[in-house]
Amino acid sequence: MKTSQFNHSIFHNNKNYIYNSFSNKFIAIDSTILDLFKALRTEEDIQDLSGYHPTFYQSLYKNGFIVEKEVDEVDKVRTLSKKIDSDETHYSLIVNPTMNCNFKCWYCYESHVKGSKMNNETVTKTCLLINNIITTKKELKTFHISWFGGEPLMYYKEVIAPIMAFADQICKEYGVEFDTQFTTNGFLFTDEMIEELKAYTVNGFQITLDGNKASHDTVRYVNAKRGSYDVIMQNVKKLCENDFSVGIRVNFTNDNLDDFEEVYKDLQKIDVEKRDYASIAFHKVWQVVENEETIERVNDLIRKVKELGFAAHEGAVPDNVKHSCYADKINNATINYNGDVFKCTARDFSGGSKEGTLQANGEINWNEKFDERMNIKFKNKPCLSCSILPLCNGGCSQHALENKDKDYCVYDFDENQKKEIVRKKLIRIAG
Repeated sequence: MKTSQFNHSIFHNNKNYIYNSFSNKFIAIDSTILDLFKALRTEEDIQDLSGYHPTFYQSLYKNGFIVEKEVDEVDKVRTLSKKIDSDETHYSLIVNPTMNCNFKCWYCYESHVKGSKMNNETVTKTCLLINNIITTKKELKTFHISWFGGEPLMYYKEVIAPIMAFADQICKEYGVEFDTQFTTNGFLFTDEMIEELKAYTVNGFQITLDGNKASHDTVRYVNAKRGSYDVIMQNVKKLCENDFSVGIRVNFTNDNLDDFEEVYKDLQKIDVEKRDYASIAFHKVWQVVENEETIERVNDLIRKVKELGFAAHEGAVPDNVKHSCYADKINNATINYNGDVFKCTARDFSGGSKEGTLQANGEINWNEKFDERMNIKFKNKPCLSCSILPLCNGGCSQHALENKDKDYCVYDFDENQKKEIVRKKLIRIAG
């Protein structure tokens, strides 16, 4: 027997915990037992433990903290990753109706293309692609469309409605479950649109807030005299009242969390019995380095949101093997408004970055960038000896591509940052 590569110990809320990042199991233990755990350095130590504390030994074995000596734990992660990323029972399609947007948020990484819109020819080709997927992939059980951009609702009637109707119809014909999701700023909803969407299985809307009204309206505004906060919050309420799930993404900096409690007053306008439809996730703006004060502030806000009856957590807690990025999966494609095909949506959609092209017959002509992406994982040596490999896995395939042929760490080889990931994981699981 040997101790797992993926073990951690952490002190949180006056309790000691041990955690294994492959099994995703936390065990609360007292300080004496923790000392026993930390003393397990050799096979003989583990054998001795089985004799004088068999209950603890069995718990460690059952939950993956100790494993058979011959077990290759990295290969277990590799095998699980390949199984998940090669799943043939699900296909996820991302569609950008436009790369234009009615807002211009300062931190947005997208290059907005004014006047861009998916034309009728590309709408038809996208429907043909969906037809090919549904009719040829014999193991397929579920099909999902995510609407992205740009602001997708700018062209709801011209692009989203016909593609969504086609996908729903052909999925029903072939017994494939169809659902859809929107990443939107939430400003352009109409009552008619909400009513139409009731005909489909919409499993969520992601809508972003940038702090309270005063803070939000300095980032997301229609013009110099008109902000967007009031309309967005009104639409969030309408969606919840119509039994749609809404994920409210709070993009935070070190400065925009002041007076965030004002948002609570607006959230409480949602009827208590409908609050299960709303969840709040706090995400750090990617250009910002958060400080200790901000970390504590976010934790405090999460507690207060939960007290109001909403689900809440801090986003960006990685689980990159068991819940890998959509771009890592073989059965995924992102169709841009012009027919260019990508995998990752977290970078720009320039022609030089495309990984394929949507053909007239609805097939994707993938290029060499696609093949390189699908074979890039587990090439980074520091990852293979890392204790959070099952959580981080070197980030996603995009991180691996951007760091090809060099040793890298998405947490800058900082063990404190890695420990913070485990702490956030504990908070999400245990509260």
